Amino acid sequence: MASPQIQVLTHAPAELMRGKLVRLGEGIGKVVYASPNWVVKRERTPFEIVGLIVVWKNVRKFQRLLPGSMGKRLLEKPSRQIRFLRVVAQAGMAVVPRAVWFTANIKQVWRQYHLRSARGERLAREHLQGTALVPEEIAFPSIRVSVGGWPGSLTVSSATERVEATLYERLDSLASAGFFDEFELWLVRLLDARQKGWTLGLFSLDAHLKNIGIVEDRVVLIDPGGLTNRWVDVEKKLAEDEQAAAAPHARLGLAKFLGARPDIAARFDARWRGMLNREAMREIWPEK
Repeated sequence: MASPQIQVLTHAPAELMRGKLVRLGEGIGKVVYASPNWVVKRERTPFEIVGLIVVWKNVRKFQRLLPGSMGKRLLEKPSRQIRFLRVVAQAGMAVVPRAVWFTANIKQVWRQYHLRSARGERLAREHLQGTALVPEEIAFPSIRVSVGGWPGSLTVSSATERVEATLYERLDSLASAGFFDEFELWLVRLLDARQKGWTLGLFSLDAHLKNIGIVEDRVVLIDPGGLTNRWVDVEKKLAEDEQAAAAPHARLGLAKFLGARPDIAARFDARWRGMLNREAMREIWPEK
């Protein structure tokens, strides 16, 4: 049954059935396809997920087998090379005895991913649906849609508002154009949105900028897989960050954008440290 915070429509948006949906991106657990305003998701099978884990656990070995530029791209982002290697890994898994490839280490990573993903999805449904912190979600009677690439078509009964860009992409374009006032505004919006989540008793352990999307003037969480509501997790993460040698802006991958604007980097780092510490968090966290 759909959540009361999800808008239930009698018909799916017509644009979902006009031509093929574009493959927009992917993560370990899902592949996302998009129309102009909506995205639908294909959940990966457990076999696919384990195949990707095998690839990522051995990514540097695979990198050495690829030409220089392909090897570099392999480490930078999911790509055709990653998809190809995942298929190769799955083919090997199908013929090699399970005990050989499903090692204790792979099994542990799989369990951790599954538990984190399931908990994050549940927390997002319970606390974030209907808020400005996540994209809008709609439900409708099941339809068959065409998608670019494999498997060619999907049966879907829900869709999520398409973000305009990831926060990382927007910051990249603003820095390239020299629009640093707007660049800094988006950093402020990021911290404000995160603080709103903390007041709800939720904290993202995986808040990298490619996991944050932009919808008009707000930032939204795209993938809830790293969400936690446990204070012990928050306290551990904050303690680790306090010991980190790199500045907050550098840990978020902003150093290459802010080399010419150390003033913005300094202001961001000061606010980050002022907000993301155990003493400040205890003041706003609903439960300890």
